[in-house]
Amino acid sequence: MNRLLPVLLLLIAAGVRGESLLLTPEHGGDGSAWKQAECAACHPLRRIHQGKSAASIRGIVRDKGYDSCMGCHGSNGTKRKRACVICHNPADLPAMPHRDGGFRHEFADMEPDAECVTCHQASDMDGRFEPQQDLTLFPDAHQRPTPYFSNADFCLRCHNRDHQIPGFEMEDRHWRDPLVAMEDNYRFIDYHGHRVGGNGTYQGLREGYRYASRVDCTDCHAMHGTENTGLLIDLAAKGVSQLDPSLGLDAVPVWTGEEGQYAQLCVLCHRMDNPGQDSDRDTGNGLSGVHQASGDCSDCHAHGLAGQAGL
Repeated sequence: MNRLLPVLLLLIAAGVRGESLLLTPEHGGDGSAWKQAECAACHPLRRIHQGKSAASIRGIVRDKGYDSCMGCHGSNGTKRKRACVICHNPADLPAMPHRDGGFRHEFADMEPDAECVTCHQASDMDGRFEPQQDLTLFPDAHQRPTPYFSNADFCLRCHNRDHQIPGFEMEDRHWRDPLVAMEDNYRFIDYHGHRVGGNGTYQGLREGYRYASRVDCTDCHAMHGTENTGLLIDLAAKGVSQLDPSLGLDAVPVWTGEEGQYAQLCVLCHRMDNPGQDSDRDTGNGLSGVHQASGDCSDCHAHGLAGQAGL
């Protein structure tokens, strides 16, 4: 036990440096602990995570016990399942991430914890979300392990027409279906993406809007839980990551209702400078500033629609 404790502390420190916390076949220094299912044989709970770098999780690990080990450190070569929602749930870690709501990004025939590690295979669990460290590295269009520069770069590894990740293909989709068309839409057409050409960002943006020209998919879409269809966020705190926190919009609700009712979402970032149609009308969540507070926004604004500003 005394020989293995420094190894564990090194793993914790590795997480702080942005390295993987997953145990490897060298676990134990010489591999003697690899494929051992009983963590308690070497790591008593009273000794685990005593260093300052792990102080924030010491309490929850003590409460959850050894069932929580595999969520951060992997299965250690055993067949035991990695438990993620044992800690990441509305009661224990309610905002890391927000997991409430009837809709979430799910894969068919997979249990909740298994779905987590599909996208978060080797997170460093340091409390900061960093795409390059906390998201599984899927190959790009040329089958190369190129880094992500944003959350959207990660999403587009699957949401494209011709180089979807094996095992996660989206079959029988129309050519213009956003689920498969988003790579082209995002890179070349959609005004919420990184456009080629165009007239810059929108006019009439809310004070505190700090985006350049590129908005991540997860600024509007909640992967882990929402009450809105299309995985659109139902609470400002679940998206709009680049709005100035001093605006105090985290608790603002977003309800899209029927298809196309996006005013409550748009008004989080958009606020017309000049009075106009509905510009002073409450969209229903306490905010105003868009030119149409009700009705179907998608008549003019839709993903990949080149003739109008995208959605």
